[in-house]
Amino acid sequence: MMRTVGIGIQSFDKIRDNNYFYVDKTSFIKEWWESGDDVTLITRPRRFGKTLNMSMLEHFFSVDYAERSNLFEGLSIWRQETYRSIQGTYPVINISFANVKEKDYESAKKRIGQILTNLFVKYSFLKESDVLTDADKAFFDRILSLDICETDATFALHQLSNYLYRYYGKKVIILLDEYDTPMQEAYVNGYWNELVSFTRSMFNSTFKTNPWLERALMTGITRVSKESIFSDLNNLEVVTTTSDKYATAFGFTEDEVFESLEKCGLPGEQEKVKYWYDGFIFGTHQDIYNPWSILNFLDKGQYRTYWANTSSNSLVGKLLREGNRRIKEKFEALIQGEVIRSPIDEQIVYNQLDQDDSAIWSLLLASGYLKVLSYEREDLMEYGQAPQYELTLTNYEVKRMFYSMVRGWFQDAQLDYNDFVKAMLQDDLDAMNEYMNRVALKTFSYFDTGNRPSGAEPERFYHGFVLGMIVDLQSRYVITSNGESGFGRYDIMLEPRNPQEDDAIILEFKVFNRRRENSLEDTVNSALDQIEKMRYAEKLVERGIPKERIRRYGFAFRGKEVLIG
Repeated sequence: MMRTVGIGIQSFDKIRDNNYFYVDKTSFIKEWWESGDDVTLITRPRRFGKTLNMSMLEHFFSVDYAERSNLFEGLSIWRQETYRSIQGTYPVINISFANVKEKDYESAKKRIGQILTNLFVKYSFLKESDVLTDADKAFFDRILSLDICETDATFALHQLSNYLYRYYGKKVIILLDEYDTPMQEAYVNGYWNELVSFTRSMFNSTFKTNPWLERALMTGITRVSKESIFSDLNNLEVVTTTSDKYATAFGFTEDEVFESLEKCGLPGEQEKVKYWYDGFIFGTHQDIYNPWSILNFLDKGQYRTYWANTSSNSLVGKLLREGNRRIKEKFEALIQGEVIRSPIDEQIVYNQLDQDDSAIWSLLLASGYLKVLSYEREDLMEYGQAPQYELTLTNYEVKRMFYSMVRGWFQDAQLDYNDFVKAMLQDDLDAMNEYMNRVALKTFSYFDTGNRPSGAEPERFYHGFVLGMIVDLQSRYVITSNGESGFGRYDIMLEPRNPQEDDAIILEFKVFNRRRENSLEDTVNSALDQIEKMRYAEKLVERGIPKERIRRYGFAFRGKEVLIG
């Protein structure tokens, strides 16, 4: 009998009590426990079962579930006799920072205080015991208050560990889920430095100078740089997406996916499921699937971008939209199915994201949007060089997500943008100019914020425009940019998939230069002259397209003003 596929359930006991569909990941308990690591940080993309695995650990180790051994009967961990004896024998502190998504530092600190207050409410029975002194009870009451001071907040988990150790006579296990969510929000909303100081102090007292700590596990999407919040933690074991450790504990292996398809009566969908959702690589383990997408497909039987639409992609969108020309060129190559090369540093330095191109690709890799095809071995490189990684989009689902993101960039000007595309296909130059200027007026400032060097802004808009073209016309044209033809590199070439019906189109973009040109007309003529002198049409002619079926347009930019000729 097929079990119900529960979507979005992150509580281990709810899945087991209701006999919902579950892929057994309890072998992770044994692997983690036998590692012997004091403090472990595991980074995985969102919706990869991190929270469910944390719930699984809590239900296995916590004294609160000592009478719930039935939750693990029939699972792999229960076949280990030695582990049956430690189920339900440890005090466990399990907290999550998933909901700390505030717009300013004071609000973030208050939200973390509320999380700590709720945690202390759970253990309020300690106040009635004889293990707390009057000073301990006073501290307990301060955490239960509505306004916790910063010093008490950063010391709260340290003190609670002490209280639980005294009560149970056993050191505690601390589980912290989504530790980096507040850090991402702090970067986006401009209170990074304040939160770094707070978090560093909390983590030091909780994970470094805590004699009552047995083990700790943190999960998140990114590995925040050690210098930011982990500078004092020399007992930290970091497991990222390039590590072999715990590689199959988060996400579904291909065998698990194909077996699930069989159980759900969908064996004929293996090839298409692989095309849509395969592609994640953890360490040397390939063919890892996102659980959220697979569970939704098993439940609904329809191919959609489930994972990519589960939460806001605002940070990724911001970095790509506001990135420089190099970033946009590489992003364009990625969504055309190409491979890019970049150094990768798995320690994400958030305050360098707007300065360092490689930091952006590192973030996209950690977040699951990119995968590593190959990389240079550091021991074979010259001293001081960063290893280069070959990167590509993870799978078709991610590709479709980025298509949707680009459409969103043009949403305010969608009607004018569509009209511009139609005008270009009809070779209506007057309409092209009218609609293109409307698009530029509505979207230019959205793409380009802050002070930029002269000439940089239109080029960034041009890249946004190219991405929009890719989204809307790729089924009708083979679209390439910065490709070689004749004696140079053209900006954009649209080669018709059906040359009998559509003309070929070459677009060349120029930024108005007041030192060399008197008007936008001069800039347009310069663009058109370049198309002819560099013989950009040669590639199309070689492919059998008549010269009279090749249209050429020059675009001139000056601020938000555009002239097309």
